[in-house]
Amino acid sequence: MLPLNKRLGILGGGQLGRMMTVAAHRLGLKVFVLDPTPDCPCHGCVDEHVVGDFKNAQDIIKFCDQVK
Repeated sequence: MLPLNKRLGILGGGQLGRMMTVAAHRLGLKVFVLDPTPDCPCHGCVDEHVVGDFKNAQDIIKFCDQVK
């Protein structure tokens, strides 16, 4: 695994996000997800799960600030 010290932000924590998270972790990336559902499929496997609406501009801006 490469020590990239990079972050990936995903809007939506469904099954596709979960599969992307597994692949991103293999590359050494930290994964953050924004999803309105507290127990979404990504919840248990991401580094940070932010509960918020990915259709709300303010929630997305706040999320992006956390991912930086």
